[in-house]
Amino acid sequence: MKGEYYFSPSQVAFYPASLREVYEYAGCWPVDGEWVSAELHEQLMNEQAAGRAISSDVNGNPVAIERPPLSRQQRSTHERRWRDSQLLATDGLVVRHRDQLETGKETTLLPVQYHELMSYRASLRDWPEEPLFPDSGGRPSVPDWLRRYVTP
Repeated sequence: MKGEYYFSPSQVAFYPASLREVYEYAGCWPVDGEWVSAELHEQLMNEQAAGRAISSDVNGNPVAIERPPLSRQQRSTHERRWRDSQLLATDGLVVRHRDQLETGKETTLLPVQYHELMSYRASLRDWPEEPLFPDSGGRPSVPDWLRRYVTP
């Protein structure tokens, strides 16, 4: 055992040399695994922790690269998840307000706040159809008073 890790360019993954027998027994030791020094492995892990991605160069050696930008589909998925989280975060406010109205109790929200809340929620639902979607800079504006309930 020459070093601590092996790198597989086809899997873009490191494999601990100490677990080689386990991987071989399971039939998943990479045929293209090449020895990597512990120092290089540590350096690459530090770069990955700093936001870079692990890749391989033309010779199959591990390198750290800048992360490629997300595709439009990935950005759309991210923005839809954000939108859904904002709707979920405000569901309780809507339910509480409606319950208070239906039971004749004083409402926690002022009528103008409830109107702003419902307008914001409508904007969230319409967000995927807006021209700036999925650019996060075009997200619907959050009323100031609502910021403590959501993640703008």
